[in-house]
Amino acid sequence: MLRDLSREPPEAALATIVDAAPDVLVLTNLDYDASGVTLGALADALGERGLDFPHRYAARPNTGMPTGLDLDGDGYLGGPRDAQGYGWFSGQGGQAILSRHPLRPVADHSDVLWKDVPDRAIAADDPGHDVQRLASTAFWAVAVDAPGASLTLLTVGATPPVFDGPEDRNGRRNRDEVLFWTHVLDGADAPQGPMALIGNLNLDPANGDGLHDAIRTVLDHPRLQDPQPGAATVTWDNTGPMRVSYVLPDAALRVAGQGVTPPAEDAGPHGLIWVDVVLP
Repeated sequence: MLRDLSREPPEAALATIVDAAPDVLVLTNLDYDASGVTLGALADALGERGLDFPHRYAARPNTGMPTGLDLDGDGYLGGPRDAQGYGWFSGQGGQAILSRHPLRPVADHSDVLWKDVPDRAIAADDPGHDVQRLASTAFWAVAVDAPGASLTLLTVGATPPVFDGPEDRNGRRNRDEVLFWTHVLDGADAPQGPMALIGNLNLDPANGDGLHDAIRTVLDHPRLQDPQPGAATVTWDNTGPMRVSYVLPDAALRVAGQGVTPPAEDAGPHGLIWVDVVLP
Protein backbone atom coordinates (compact mmCIF):
# COMPACT_ATOMS: atom_id res chain seq x y z
CA MET A 1 0.00 0.00 0.00
CA LEU A 2 1.26 3.46 -0.92
CA ARG A 3 0.36 6.77 0.70
CA ASP A 4 1.55 10.27 -0.17
CA LEU A 5 1.31 12.48 2.93
CA SER A 6 2.06 15.83 1.30
CA ARG A 7 -0.32 18.63 2.29
CA GLU A 8 -2.59 16.26 4.19
CA PRO A 9 -4.09 17.02 7.64
CA PRO A 10 -2.97 14.36 10.14
CA GLU A 11 -6.47 13.24 11.14
CA ALA A 12 -7.55 12.72 7.54
CA ALA A 13 -4.43 10.69 6.77
CA LEU A 14 -4.80 8.59 9.90
CA ALA A 15 -8.46 7.82 9.24
CA THR A 16 -7.77 6.74 5.67
CA ILE A 17 -4.89 4.46 6.69
CA VAL A 18 -6.77 2.89 9.60
CA ASP A 19 -9.78 2.20 7.41
CA ALA A 20 -7.58 0.45 4.83
CA ALA A 21 -5.73 -1.55 7.54
CA PRO A 22 -2.70 -2.54 5.42
CA ASP A 23 -0.07 -5.10 6.38
CA VAL A 24 2.64 -2.94 4.81
CA LEU A 25 2.51 0.81 4.21
CA VAL A 26 4.99 2.78 2.10
CA LEU A 27 4.91 6.50 2.82
CA THR A 28 6.19 9.24 0.55
CA ASN A 29 6.68 12.94 1.30
CA LEU A 30 7.26 12.20 4.98
CA ASP A 31 10.07 14.21 6.57
CA TYR A 32 13.00 12.16 7.83
CA ASP A 33 14.83 12.71 11.10
CA ALA A 34 17.77 10.65 12.32
CA SER A 35 16.09 9.67 15.59
CA GLY A 36 12.91 8.45 13.89
CA VAL A 37 10.73 10.79 15.93
CA THR A 38 8.39 11.67 13.05
CA LEU A 39 7.85 8.09 11.93
CA GLY A 40 7.51 6.92 15.52
CA ALA A 41 4.86 9.54 16.25
CA LEU A 42 2.90 8.47 13.19
CA ALA A 43 3.13 4.79 14.14
CA ASP A 44 2.06 5.59 17.71
CA ALA A 45 -0.92 7.60 16.47
CA LEU A 46 -2.01 4.69 14.27
CA GLY A 47 -1.51 2.30 17.19
CA GLU A 48 -3.79 4.42 19.36
CA ARG A 49 -6.45 3.90 16.70
CA GLY A 50 -6.01 0.14 16.64
CA LEU A 51 -3.54 -0.30 13.78
CA ASP A 52 -0.18 -1.52 15.05
CA PHE A 53 3.01 -1.38 12.99
CA PRO A 54 5.80 -2.81 15.15
CA HIS A 55 8.31 -2.78 12.29
CA ARG A 56 9.53 0.46 10.71
CA TYR A 57 12.16 1.48 8.22
CA ALA A 58 13.55 4.85 7.17
CA ALA A 59 16.94 6.06 6.03
CA ARG A 60 18.33 9.44 5.11
CA PRO A 61 16.99 10.41 1.69
CA ASN A 62 18.71 12.59 -0.90
CA THR A 63 16.24 15.42 -0.36
CA GLY A 64 17.99 18.48 1.01
CA MET A 65 21.40 16.78 0.99
CA PRO A 66 23.95 19.47 0.03
CA THR A 67 26.02 19.10 -3.14
CA GLY A 68 28.19 22.17 -2.49
CA LEU A 69 27.37 23.41 -6.00
CA ASP A 70 25.11 26.09 -7.43
CA LEU A 71 23.04 23.67 -9.49
CA ASP A 72 20.24 26.11 -10.30
CA GLY A 73 22.60 28.90 -11.34
CA ASP A 74 21.09 31.57 -9.09
CA GLY A 75 24.46 32.64 -7.74
CA TYR A 76 23.89 31.20 -4.26
CA LEU A 77 24.81 27.93 -2.56
CA GLY A 78 22.62 25.84 -0.30
CA GLY A 79 19.23 26.45 -1.92
CA PRO A 80 16.65 23.66 -2.23
CA ARG A 81 17.49 23.15 -5.90
CA ASP A 82 21.21 22.90 -5.14
CA ALA A 83 20.66 19.71 -3.15
CA GLN A 84 20.82 16.11 -4.34
CA GLY A 85 17.01 16.15 -4.21
CA TYR A 86 14.81 19.20 -3.79
CA GLY A 87 14.65 20.24 -0.16
CA TRP A 88 15.09 23.23 2.11
CA PHE A 89 16.59 20.94 4.75
CA SER A 90 18.09 17.47 4.82
CA GLY A 91 15.35 14.86 4.95
CA GLN A 92 12.47 17.02 3.77
CA GLY A 93 9.85 14.90 2.05
CA GLY A 94 11.54 11.54 2.49
CA GLN A 95 10.25 7.96 2.42
CA ALA A 96 9.36 5.45 5.13
CA ILE A 97 7.87 1.98 5.54
CA LEU A 98 5.57 0.70 8.29
CA SER A 99 4.86 -3.00 8.53
CA ARG A 100 3.16 -5.66 10.61
CA HIS A 101 5.93 -8.05 9.57
CA PRO A 102 9.72 -7.76 10.03
CA LEU A 103 11.56 -5.55 7.54
CA ARG A 104 15.00 -6.42 6.19
CA PRO A 105 17.03 -3.91 4.15
CA VAL A 106 18.42 -5.62 1.06
CA ALA A 107 20.04 -2.79 -0.92
CA ASP A 108 20.15 1.00 -1.05
CA HIS A 109 20.89 2.47 -4.46
CA SER A 110 20.23 6.06 -3.43
CA ASP A 111 23.86 7.08 -3.96
CA VAL A 112 24.03 5.95 -7.60
CA LEU A 113 25.16 8.89 -9.73
CA TRP A 114 22.90 10.00 -12.56
CA LYS A 115 25.80 9.88 -15.02
CA ASP A 116 26.42 6.19 -14.21
CA VAL A 117 23.03 4.67 -15.06
CA PRO A 118 22.37 3.04 -18.44
CA ASP A 119 20.77 5.13 -21.18
CA ARG A 120 21.03 8.26 -18.99
CA ALA A 121 19.56 11.53 -20.16
CA ILE A 122 21.77 13.89 -18.12
CA ALA A 123 23.28 16.65 -20.25
CA ALA A 124 27.06 16.55 -20.74
CA ASP A 125 27.31 20.16 -19.55
CA ASP A 126 24.99 19.72 -16.56
CA PRO A 127 26.50 21.68 -13.62
CA GLY A 128 26.07 18.65 -11.38
CA HIS A 129 27.25 16.08 -13.91
CA ASP A 130 29.95 14.57 -11.71
CA VAL A 131 28.14 14.68 -8.34
CA GLN A 132 24.39 14.53 -8.99
CA ARG A 133 22.72 11.41 -7.63
CA LEU A 134 19.90 10.04 -9.74
CA ALA A 135 17.42 9.44 -6.92
CA SER A 136 15.79 12.67 -5.87
CA THR A 137 14.47 10.82 -2.79
CA ALA A 138 15.67 7.20 -2.47
CA PHE A 139 15.93 3.82 -4.20
CA TRP A 140 15.50 1.13 -1.52
CA ALA A 141 15.12 -2.61 -1.78
CA VAL A 142 13.54 -3.74 1.50
CA ALA A 143 12.28 -7.26 2.17
CA VAL A 144 9.06 -7.85 4.10
CA ASP A 145 9.45 -11.20 5.88
CA ALA A 146 5.91 -12.50 6.28
CA PRO A 147 5.32 -15.96 7.78
CA GLY A 148 6.64 -18.52 5.31
CA ALA A 149 7.37 -16.02 2.52
CA SER A 150 9.13 -12.75 1.71
CA LEU A 151 8.33 -9.86 -0.59
CA THR A 152 10.99 -7.33 -1.63
CA LEU A 153 9.76 -3.77 -2.05
CA LEU A 154 11.53 -1.61 -4.64
CA THR A 155 10.81 2.00 -3.70
CA VAL A 156 11.03 5.23 -5.66
CA GLY A 157 9.99 8.85 -5.22
CA ALA A 158 10.79 10.56 -8.51
CA THR A 159 11.12 14.28 -9.10
CA PRO A 160 8.18 15.93 -10.90
CA PRO A 161 8.95 16.52 -14.60
CA VAL A 162 8.12 20.23 -14.24
CA PHE A 163 9.43 23.34 -12.45
CA ASP A 164 12.35 23.82 -14.85
CA GLY A 165 12.95 25.51 -18.21
CA PRO A 166 13.45 24.55 -21.85
CA GLU A 167 16.44 22.40 -20.88
CA ASP A 168 13.89 19.97 -19.31
CA ARG A 169 16.34 18.85 -16.64
CA ASN A 170 13.58 17.67 -14.30
CA GLY A 171 11.80 15.90 -17.13
CA ARG A 172 14.96 14.03 -18.10
CA ARG A 173 15.79 13.19 -14.49
CA ASN A 174 12.25 11.96 -13.89
CA ARG A 175 12.59 9.71 -16.93
CA ASP A 176 15.74 8.10 -15.64
CA GLU A 177 14.37 7.71 -12.10
CA VAL A 178 11.26 6.01 -13.48
CA LEU A 179 13.42 3.61 -15.51
CA PHE A 180 15.96 2.87 -12.76
CA TRP A 181 14.43 -0.34 -11.40
CA THR A 182 13.96 -1.79 -14.88
CA HIS A 183 17.75 -1.71 -15.27
CA VAL A 184 18.11 -3.53 -11.93
CA LEU A 185 15.47 -6.10 -12.89
CA ASP A 186 17.29 -6.75 -16.15
CA GLY A 187 20.70 -7.09 -14.46
CA ALA A 188 22.66 -9.53 -12.34
CA ASP A 189 21.43 -7.97 -9.07
CA ALA A 190 17.73 -8.48 -9.80
CA PRO A 191 15.68 -9.80 -6.84
CA GLN A 192 15.20 -13.54 -7.29
CA GLY A 193 12.09 -13.90 -5.14
CA PRO A 194 8.74 -12.11 -5.25
CA MET A 195 8.99 -8.33 -5.38
CA ALA A 196 6.91 -5.25 -6.05
CA LEU A 197 7.83 -1.83 -7.42
CA ILE A 198 6.09 0.80 -5.33
CA GLY A 199 6.25 4.57 -5.20
CA ASN A 200 5.41 7.96 -6.59
CA LEU A 201 6.85 8.00 -10.11
CA ASN A 202 5.27 11.40 -10.86
CA LEU A 203 4.54 10.36 -14.44
CA ASP A 204 1.27 9.51 -16.17
CA PRO A 205 1.41 7.17 -19.19
CA ALA A 206 -0.29 9.73 -21.44
CA ASN A 207 -1.31 12.95 -19.74
CA GLY A 208 0.53 15.95 -18.34
CA ASP A 209 4.21 16.82 -18.64
CA GLY A 210 7.00 14.29 -18.79
CA LEU A 211 8.59 11.73 -21.08
CA HIS A 212 5.75 9.22 -21.10
CA ASP A 213 7.61 6.39 -22.82
CA ALA A 214 9.50 5.79 -19.56
CA ILE A 215 6.44 4.75 -17.54
CA ARG A 216 5.09 2.75 -20.48
CA THR A 217 8.37 0.82 -20.47
CA VAL A 218 7.93 0.09 -16.76
CA LEU A 219 4.32 -1.04 -17.17
CA ASP A 220 5.34 -3.37 -20.01
CA HIS A 221 8.25 -4.95 -18.13
CA PRO A 222 7.91 -8.78 -18.07
CA ARG A 223 8.79 -9.02 -14.35
CA LEU A 224 5.92 -6.70 -13.39
CA GLN A 225 2.15 -6.66 -13.64
CA ASP A 226 -0.22 -3.71 -13.57
CA PRO A 227 -3.28 -4.64 -11.48
CA GLN A 228 -5.08 -1.32 -11.99
CA PRO A 229 -4.42 0.02 -15.50
CA GLY A 230 -5.68 3.53 -16.06
CA ALA A 231 -6.52 4.18 -12.40
CA ALA A 232 -6.24 7.86 -11.45
CA THR A 233 -4.21 8.36 -8.26
CA VAL A 234 -4.19 12.14 -7.99
CA THR A 235 -6.31 15.09 -9.07
CA TRP A 236 -4.72 18.49 -9.59
CA ASP A 237 -6.77 21.58 -10.35
CA ASN A 238 -4.77 22.47 -13.45
CA THR A 239 -4.61 19.00 -15.03
CA GLY A 240 -7.49 16.94 -13.65
CA PRO A 241 -7.14 13.24 -12.73
CA MET A 242 -3.79 11.62 -13.47
CA ARG A 243 -1.90 8.47 -12.57
CA VAL A 244 1.43 9.22 -10.94
CA SER A 245 1.76 6.68 -8.10
CA TYR A 246 2.01 2.93 -8.62
CA VAL A 247 2.01 -0.45 -6.89
CA LEU A 248 3.28 -2.96 -9.45
CA PRO A 249 3.62 -6.51 -8.07
CA ASP A 250 5.75 -9.29 -9.42
CA ALA A 251 4.17 -10.86 -12.50
CA ALA A 252 4.41 -14.25 -10.78
CA LEU A 253 2.13 -13.21 -7.90
CA ARG A 254 -1.64 -13.58 -7.78
CA VAL A 255 -3.46 -10.31 -7.15
CA ALA A 256 -6.50 -10.77 -4.91
CA GLY A 257 -7.69 -7.17 -4.92
CA GLN A 258 -6.75 -3.62 -5.78
CA GLY A 259 -8.02 -0.07 -5.65
CA VAL A 260 -7.45 3.62 -5.02
CA THR A 261 -9.05 5.20 -1.96
CA PRO A 262 -9.77 8.88 -2.72
CA PRO A 263 -8.43 11.39 -0.20
CA ALA A 264 -10.77 12.79 2.39
CA GLU A 265 -12.34 16.16 1.63
CA ASP A 266 -9.77 18.97 1.81
CA ALA A 267 -7.06 16.39 2.53
CA GLY A 268 -4.76 16.89 -0.44
CA PRO A 269 -4.84 15.58 -3.99
CA HIS A 270 -3.35 12.08 -3.62
CA GLY A 271 -5.33 8.89 -3.13
CA LEU A 272 -4.18 5.81 -1.24
CA ILE A 273 -3.15 3.03 -3.64
CA TRP A 274 -3.61 -0.51 -2.40
CA VAL A 275 -3.02 -3.98 -3.79
CA ASP A 276 -3.61 -7.34 -2.10
CA VAL A 277 -1.23 -10.08 -3.26
CA VAL A 278 -1.03 -13.78 -2.40
CA LEU A 279 2.53 -14.83 -1.58
CA PRO A 280 3.64 -18.32 -2.61
